[in-house]
Amino acid sequence: MTRGEHTRAVHGPTPPVPEQRPMGLPVYRTAAWSFETADEYRDLLDGSRAGYAYSRTDNPTADAFAQGVAALEGVHVDGEVVGQPFASGMAAIATTLMALTGAGRHVVCPREVYGGTYGLLDDLLSRFGVTTTFVDTTDLDAVRAAFRPETSVLWGETLANPTMTVADLPSLAAIAHEAGAVFVVDSTFASPAVCRPLEHGVDVVVHSATKYIGGHSDVTGGVAVGSRDLLARIRHDRNELGGSLSPDDAFLLHRGLATLPLRMARQCASALTVAAALAEHPGIESVDYPGLPGHRDHGLAVKLFDEGRFGAVVTVTPAGGAAAGMALCDRLQLVSVATSLGGTHSKVSHVATTTHRQLDEDALAAAGIGAGAVRISVGLEDPQDLIADVTQALASS
Repeated sequence: MTRGEHTRAVHGPTPPVPEQRPMGLPVYRTAAWSFETADEYRDLLDGSRAGYAYSRTDNPTADAFAQGVAALEGVHVDGEVVGQPFASGMAAIATTLMALTGAGRHVVCPREVYGGTYGLLDDLLSRFGVTTTFVDTTDLDAVRAAFRPETSVLWGETLANPTMTVADLPSLAAIAHEAGAVFVVDSTFASPAVCRPLEHGVDVVVHSATKYIGGHSDVTGGVAVGSRDLLARIRHDRNELGGSLSPDDAFLLHRGLATLPLRMARQCASALTVAAALAEHPGIESVDYPGLPGHRDHGLAVKLFDEGRFGAVVTVTPAGGAAAGMALCDRLQLVSVATSLGGTHSKVSHVATTTHRQLDEDALAAAGIGAGAVRISVGLEDPQDLIADVTQALASS
């Protein structure tokens, strides 16, 4: 029987399934999969059969990206490491915290945490009965004292945003595990090409993949990696909350993994050159970069990080307070005033009015963030050109 034209338009020939392995990651741009039988559909949904039903829940392209990150983070870890993809870094952070907390639970978190994480804990999750103690996590005794019987999560950042404080991952992991808490670390500023926190006792690592993993400022995404048991809880909440990564974005993020070590090696080397030069400038009050021997966490960074890689963010505080920081940003000619970090182009932001706008003056001071602090994300330009640009901006003030 010949079917009607509309039916023939919808039900075209079945596309071929190639026998050869594609060199590029296939993009499964589909919201749903079909099944041979209703039993197969039921079995997949109840977990007794592997496969795909709906891309909000799982998608092969997104899974390939998350497993790529898990392979990088878990290379030296005993036991299976798996990953879960998200639509953004904040989706990964929020879902992970929601999966590991609940009403009546408590979180211990660094005072100098990323502003988005601070706002999530201080505002949104507090509305649902989750309490947080913000503490100086470089003071291990203060961290221990902050724990309560209801503490379920110790939060950390491999490299703090924007002070570039290095977390003592092994010591913090020991404190968390002694108390029966899960240690979660945001390693966005490091990436697995600088440090792999799972090797140092961390339970779950999250990234804003928008930054170094994507690497080109053209895609938004996030990822969480860890043990299968913990990631199963996180996957469940990701599905319920809906913060799933699209297949097209997953393709771009997966592509970024191939060049991540190359880009990070270059950007870290350039950042060290920039930091060393600006540390000598009379118009700069302080430079925060752990690659400098004078940084308080330099020794810890040497111990935990891959050789010669200390991250690619340099935070400088010019003399003159907030007005000087804003003026420095405005007078740059090569470096862009722009959101985010980790891309091929160097970017700056005035910290107090952008990334950490959620923190009031007292919280900024407690976190050690100066009113004039400017965060420089070093890209792939020649470092001498970046130094010249910052130098002329300082001279114009």
